Amino acid sequence: MKFKIFIDGEAGTTGLKVAERLKTHPHASILRIDAAHRKDESARADMMAASDITILCLPDAAAIDAARLAAESKTRLIDASSAHRTHSEWVYGFAELQPGQRDAIAGAALITNPGCYPTGFLALARPLIASGLLSDQSLLSIPAVSGYSGGGKSLIERHDAGDLGPAFSYGTNLQHKHLSEMTKYSGLQTPPIFMPMVADFYAGMLVHIPLHADQFESPVTAAMVYDCLADWYHGSNVVHMGAAAANHSDVPPLLAADGLAGRNDMELFVFSDTVEKRFWITARLDNLGKGASGAAVQNVNIALGLTETLGL
Repeated sequence: MKFKIFIDGEAGTTGLKVAERLKTHPHASILRIDAAHRKDESARADMMAASDITILCLPDAAAIDAARLAAESKTRLIDASSAHRTHSEWVYGFAELQPGQRDAIAGAALITNPGCYPTGFLALARPLIASGLLSDQSLLSIPAVSGYSGGGKSLIERHDAGDLGPAFSYGTNLQHKHLSEMTKYSGLQTPPIFMPMVADFYAGMLVHIPLHADQFESPVTAAMVYDCLADWYHGSNVVHMGAAAANHSDVPPLLAADGLAGRNDMELFVFSDTVEKRFWITARLDNLGKGASGAAVQNVNIALGLTETLGL
């Protein structure tokens, strides 16, 4: 059986990657609009109405307008923008977030794809807070680095034109748009200090949470932190554990941010110093894979009741 998928904004960075993955999907048929009508509201509304699922790969304001266009049809929406990520009527499309999230996605008409950085942060923070190892009152900092493709076509063009340095920080006003979903879905009472950085590689991402022992609710070991995460994601085909706690032997001296580029999975690491007073937990993923298009296709599969990793 083939399901009809319309990608509104297919020409963008995420849209192209979604289409690339769906091209090999055995149950997906991509509906395409003539290039001359890509901005024609009537033509787009017709495509949405003809689809089983419409994926919005648009800037935030355009995604809000597109959701309005789709409201008259029976199509289900997956929004890859940040426009609806904390909206009460939209289901957050991170299937591994917590028990019941996958079922909520399966039954939802409106699904909002997580952001790339929040995917890595929440994969680490949510299990630790939900299990009680960390308090919801925790004051966390999140250093992170992404490939420049995370900035979309404009940043890619600036890179290709030689207009970018080898690495730079941004969001230094501490008002990054990802903060609201990071706070809401982690369960934190206070937004974390988020320190994003972009470096001179195309795709990939590392998201870190540094912790002192006294930030935990009770004494912990690296093995306890590792086991908490491993238990949370047991059986997942997408999220898996990297190096064993307190065992750095299978981790390269340089943990490459682009180590999962081109893939749709996510890898979690737990490190500590020898006396287990300081901890460093890390998520590694592709900002265009599990951080964007891979998650969108995973949500398509869940929404349609298909094997979760088809096309991935």
